[in-house]
Amino acid sequence: MAKANNDKVTIDLFVDQPRRGRPRTNPLPRSEQLRINKRKQLLRDKQQGKKRIELKTDRQLHQQLTDLAESLNCSRGELVEAVVKVALAREDTFLPAVINLIKSGEN
Repeated sequence: MAKANNDKVTIDLFVDQPRRGRPRTNPLPRSEQLRINKRKQLLRDKQQGKKRIELKTDRQLHQQLTDLAESLNCSRGELVEAVVKVALAREDTFLPAVINLIKSGEN
């Protein structure tokens, strides 16, 4: 029986041919792996007492935060968390500036 090079259905004909690439280490498909890992990450965050906050910004602010975080060797989330903590610690100077910014409509 002759074999075609593109026929990969008949396994016994290809036993002696090495397969290309790294062998699979996880039997689950990638999408399922991502869902499981995300679930584990959320459980870790919950055990650490962390809550999720979503923030939408314009591209310019996003890029500024990314650049600053890279220069400080931290994640963007860690940087935003630190900025918010410092701002809330200085509430007497911070809060009026935020109120003025919101009222001006520049946010």
